[in-house]
Amino acid sequence: MKEIIALIRPFKLDEVREALTEIGVNGLTVTDVKGFGRQKGHSEVYRGAEYVIDFVPKIKLELVIRDELYENALEIILKVARTGKIGDGKIFVRDIGDAVRIRTGENGDEAL
Repeated sequence: MKEIIALIRPFKLDEVREALTEIGVNGLTVTDVKGFGRQKGHSEVYRGAEYVIDFVPKIKLELVIRDELYENALEIILKVARTGKIGDGKIFVRDIGDAVRIRTGENGDEAL
């Protein structure tokens, strides 16, 4: 099993979710987050005054999937979330040793 953590632009969420659902991803967790990377935030003008936004809003997707879905899911996130501009986000991948469904006690792939 793999855990994919993807930090993407907020307006890409629905597209990414729909594409992942089509390949059989059963569930994911979504969190509104803020952060900065190489772009170091940006400045905006509001009512004539310029101010700096240090943290950029992003969406954090977390999903744990079977190994056989991993390559396809990663490819879909890369393709659908990409705009080609600075700030598209990052993807992190971890190996997961086990998963347990609390309600039934199932573990491994059956728990997903």
